[in-house]
Parts: sequence; C-alpha cells; structure tokens
Amino acid sequence: MRVLLLVLLGWIATGAVARAECDCLWQGSFAEVQARADLVVSGTVARGKGNSVDLAVERTLRGGSDEPEIRVWLKTADYCRPEPELFPPGSEWVMALFRINEDVPGGFNPNTPNVSYGRVGDYSLSSCGGYWLSRSGDWVTGNLAQAPRWVREPKMTPVLLDLVADYVAGRVEAQALVAASREDPAVRQLMLDTKAFLRKEN
Repeated sequence: MRVLLLVLLGWIATGAVARAECDCLWQGSFAEVQARADLVVSGTVARGKGNSVDLAVERTLRGGSDEPEIRVWLKTADYCRPEPELFPPGSEWVMALFRINEDVPGGFNPNTPNVSYGRVGDYSLSSCGGYWLSRSGDWVTGNLAQAPRWVREPKMTPVLLDLVADYVAGRVEAQALVAASREDPAVRQLMLDTKAFLRKEN
C-alpha cells in the first residue's frame, strides 16, 4: 500500500511539473508574428509587480491604445509567456502584444492578485516567437527577421526603430530588415556621420 501511495504521489508530482511547462511551436521572427498581434508598441518598463510589468508607451507602431501606460502580463503557471525577470524597470522594448478580452477560468486567485492570467483590457506577451525586441534609444535588436528559432539575441547589427515602424506600417519589405540587420556596423556609422555632416553644411 505504501509503495502504491508513493507511485501515485510521484505520478501527481510529475503531472504537475508537466502542466507547469509551456508547450508551443515557434511561430516565427518578429517580422512574421507582429501582424497577428493586437498592439505593437515601443516603450520603457516603468515597474513590475508579480508576473506583470507596466510599460510606459512612447510610440505606437500599430494598434488602438491611447493609454500612456499599459499592463503586460508575463509567465506564471503553464502560460506560454516570457519570465518577468527579463523585463526589469528601466529596460526598453518593442513588443507585439495580445489584448486580454475575457476572463480565463482559474486565471485569477484573490489570495495572489499580482500573479494571474491577467485582467480584461490588459495585454499579454507570447514567448512562442519573436514577439519582443530589445531597444536602446533609437535602435533595436532581437529575433527580428530570418533569425534562428528560439534565439532571442542573435548576432546582428542593431536596426533603426524607424525602419521597424515602416515595416509594421507596410511601407518597406521584410528584406529591408534583413539587409539592415546584416550591415557592416562601420559602414553604417560612416553613412550616419556623412548625413550628419551634410545637414550641418546646409
């Protein structure tokens, strides 16, 4: 009887661990997945609480949110989302987000209100593709276009946020992102310096 009980407890524990793991297929780089999202924004993490962060929106690339800050819900339980620790206060990001439109059964525990699936009207960030890009000022890096699966920071040349915004708006093709991410940084800097010099001369 004791052996049977131990086997049963082990099976339950194994099942609980398995249920806590996210299981999803890679959906593509940012260039592929951003069109599926409800909102694409650039912003800075203002604060974090539980498995959520408040993102101060500095630029909306696509979508209808006029809020200066939005709450983004991240990983807990078996939700296929990135870990909250990846997004500390002060860090800058471009995110392709999904709006939470309905309550999920069991998604909210009143005893742990800061750890949940998320509130209706907030947003969630998926980990099943390149749904976020790291930003430093006007430049972004990450799984932008034609990058290896599950690689969050592939070796690449930083790309201007303006070019990413043009892609999201449909003004340039994905190949422009690929070309920019593979540019020689020294050549790009020379071009920027030349443009700055010409502006001064005029």
